[in-house]
Amino acid sequence: MHEHEPLVLAIDTGTSSIKAGLYDTNAHPIPGTEARVPNAIRTAADGTAEQDAEPLARAVDEAVDGVLAAAGDRARYIAGVGLDSMASTFLGLDARGRVVTPVYLYSDTRAGPDVEQLRRELDEPAVYERTGCPQHVSYLPGRVRWLRRTQPALAAKVAAWCDVPTYLYRRWTGRRDIPCSHSIASWSGLLNRHTMKWDQDLLRHIGLDETLLPAVVPYSSPIAGLCPEYARRWPALKDTPFLLGVGDGFSANVGGGCASADRVALTIGTTAAMRAVVHGTPERVPPGLWAYRQHPDFTLVGGAFSEGGNVLLWAKDTLKLPPTEQWDETLSKLPPAAHGLNVLPFIAGERATGWSMNASGVIHGLRVSTTPVEILQACMEAIACRVSLVASLLLPELGAKPEIIATGGAITGSRYWLQLMADALQMPVKVSGEGQDTSRGTAILALHALRLWPGLDHVPPVISATFQPDPAKAGLYGDMAGRQKRLYGQVMGQPRFG
Repeated sequence: MHEHEPLVLAIDTGTSSIKAGLYDTNAHPIPGTEARVPNAIRTAADGTAEQDAEPLARAVDEAVDGVLAAAGDRARYIAGVGLDSMASTFLGLDARGRVVTPVYLYSDTRAGPDVEQLRRELDEPAVYERTGCPQHVSYLPGRVRWLRRTQPALAAKVAAWCDVPTYLYRRWTGRRDIPCSHSIASWSGLLNRHTMKWDQDLLRHIGLDETLLPAVVPYSSPIAGLCPEYARRWPALKDTPFLLGVGDGFSANVGGGCASADRVALTIGTTAAMRAVVHGTPERVPPGLWAYRQHPDFTLVGGAFSEGGNVLLWAKDTLKLPPTEQWDETLSKLPPAAHGLNVLPFIAGERATGWSMNASGVIHGLRVSTTPVEILQACMEAIACRVSLVASLLLPELGAKPEIIATGGAITGSRYWLQLMADALQMPVKVSGEGQDTSRGTAILALHALRLWPGLDHVPPVISATFQPDPAKAGLYGDMAGRQKRLYGQVMGQPRFG
């Protein structure tokens, strides 16, 4: 890095923590500048999954404080700020711009009855085709209906709905006219993927006036000019352009080198997803998946799960398992799929591919002889089966057989799970060697918007390892996926998709 080379500040507002750091014009992190602040989410047995906006904003502020303090004099070379957010996070503001609701997360399932009613009222296939999203608790239409039904007095106070990045930018600039990006809007379930505007028919149906939503513009649209409070707090960023927030899934694809349809990102962090970036917008949305318009040039197609590393964390805490660094050695001694267990890993509900409204986790086949490590193995195998189901729907839409690139700390740190995925998919699984793929992707998007990076896919991914599938295990995991599908039908009925 040259001494006076421009830098970008990337902020990643994730499920478990806020991460921020500086990157150079080659999207390499600047050592010693990363800050990480824990991010707390409130959950309850009734399906609650939310957090309070003010503590979240303070955590983001603290992360930025940490980066700027670590940067010292280098902070004056920050040419732009990029921000990504866990997707489908919305909160309500009153007429004075004050927060009046919690931040409702994608995994909050309390709107289930309201979504079921919307499914009956709407021509759902037509809405699915326009928005790229099935009707589900993850999206805003059902959330608006639920709030009006269950808390009408609170719903009446909401004079504006916004996402977390828009809220942060309102806070930092003191402005109320902050737009949101197509990337963030697409995760609301209200963006028409063809017109790239709010879907007027759906807005009319749920009685939501467009003026209650932010304007929608490309993520590359800069916001500059901090309010006096933040100009004093962050003088190096006083007039720095802040690029609009994007969904963390888009950033993870870009950061892992999966910004074109010939590379598919398999990301497992707290949750999991399989996604591909395609140019323009696909003619059709594969049933059971989604198509999120990210920009006039790009659409993100794939499926996301509410389960991933969170299932392993649950197993570790609940079953009193040994430290995670011992898992690979222990699991590698177990024969695959020999435990007799059948798992639906929906401890945080289900998204792709069945989009059930009332899914919960199931472990079928427990016996006196079942060990905690076998339960862990069965959970990991179950998630691999869910990924293989998404792959069977997504990959045929992409033309030539793409590469699979694994990203996310929950999987890239486990050689056992990486091999398991290769065996379940019966495809090679390559491992991204980039490290913080999501933050790096956010930095690349900012660099691209600032014209400091020529194209999202011009740099091939750094691959640290490749795991080849064992053909002898194809039938084994195919049978397991079939048993999982039958259990799903017995417990939750016929899946709507997939």
